[in-house]
Amino acid sequence: NRKFVLVRLTEEAVLFALTAVDDPDLRFLVVPPRPFFPDYAPEIDDESLNALGASADNVDNLLILLVVTAGDTAGSSTANLMAPIIVNEANHTACQLVLGGDWPLRAVLMPAA
Repeated sequence: NRKFVLVRLTEEAVLFALTAVDDPDLRFLVVPPRPFFPDYAPEIDDESLNALGASADNVDNLLILLVVTAGDTAGSSTANLMAPIIVNEANHTACQLVLGGDWPLRAVLMPAA
């Protein structure tokens, strides 16, 4: 198990860095899905909920984050919708899910209109 901190990189709270406490060079750029993919609603299985210390009745404390691959321009940056990071804000645990279905690995990251 690794410990990470979530650092806000923009005032608008749209871009974050998930940075390893013991290795600051290990970091992932992440975004909340809502500003970019407002209809994104992955199903979190019971096993993952248990690992997070959550239940299907108590998902309000879960924060969904998408890992970003930065491109040369905003229009070439992508987000991984297949493997979101789920954070339980109540107990500060997190896991990365690999979803079934046809979620894209590299969805173009443009603000929703």
